[in-house]
Amino acid sequence: MVRHITLVLLCTGTLSACSIEPWVKPYERAHLADPIMSFDRDPVSSAYSHHVHQAREAARGAESGGGGGCGCN
Repeated sequence: MVRHITLVLLCTGTLSACSIEPWVKPYERAHLADPIMSFDRDPVSSAYSHHVHQAREAARGAESGGGGGCGCN
């Protein structure tokens, strides 16, 4: 009897961990977007450098850059 109760509690605990609710709430995501967590010290400067590199090497989009082929983005 104790075995069955333990098995039911174990299965219930395991299945409750598979809930669909997100771990990070939408209002908590602002804390994850803190600038200290970015890889670059100056994201504006690095975005410009990536844009210049893509334009000179004709490799638009090779580094997951956004925008179209016209160069306006």
